[in-house]
Amino acid sequence: MEPVTHALTSIALGRAGLNKITRMATPILLVSGLAADVDWVTRFGGASAFLHGHRTQAFTAWNRCAHRSSHRGFLACRTQISETRRRSSSTLVICTVGAGVHLLLDLLNGYGVELLWPFGPRWYAWDIADSVDAWMIFSLMAGLLVPELFRLVLEEIGSKPKKRGRQRGAIVGLSLVTLLLRARARARSAVALLDSREYRGQAPLQVAAFPHPSNPLVWSGVVETDNALVNVNVPLGPGSAFDPDLADVHFKPEDSLALKNAVKAQRPSSS
Repeated sequence: MEPVTHALTSIALGRAGLNKITRMATPILLVSGLAADVDWVTRFGGASAFLHGHRTQAFTAWNRCAHRSSHRGFLACRTQISETRRRSSSTLVICTVGAGVHLLLDLLNGYGVELLWPFGPRWYAWDIADSVDAWMIFSLMAGLLVPELFRLVLEEIGSKPKKRGRQRGAIVGLSLVTLLLRARARARSAVALLDSREYRGQAPLQVAAFPHPSNPLVWSGVVETDNALVNVNVPLGPGSAFDPDLADVHFKPEDSLALKNAVKAQRPSSS
């Protein structure tokens, strides 16, 4: 997930109640929730460096260091805010929440996280959200900005804003994101639906489905058959019907010497 969603989630978590533990909760959540994205600097080393560094060793190392960096920031402010020993322990819990939520968000999209590094190279991904998910960003921003709008209106007319308005807005925003993700998790039935049909008289060899960026009730399906790749939308809303005849079909190229040489060049040498 991109940094904007991470930042909005951290702010929402702080407003939803963690700020009551310590008034430094939101800055700590921002540091621990964004520190792992420092591995984006691998882009400057080229595509190979980025693919090897992003969300792998560098990602995991930065995620683990998030607790330490956030805790150092807390200690630097300790002389000013006079935190007790109990508050110090609470701050470490908040750091863990920020770093853990970062991992959770990055598990939502298609390419996922090398979660168990250095103990295993396996990548984990739930594939229920885009890396830039407009619906998640909209839900979080609505939960953060709508209470501010009401506050301005109430101040303009001379009324006293509600004390818990910001907290309730943040909780609503996080709840909307949770409901959206639960709906998408159940919508994985799109894969079974794709696999149950024929496409131009051919059975599917492989199928995949991805959340549609503009409509949460529609998934984008990809199907491979013997001689074609098929792109088709899979509607999952109430009363919707899936029609495989509406698919876009892209026929595979015929075998040729150039294609065989290209495939051979991509294979590692046996020497």
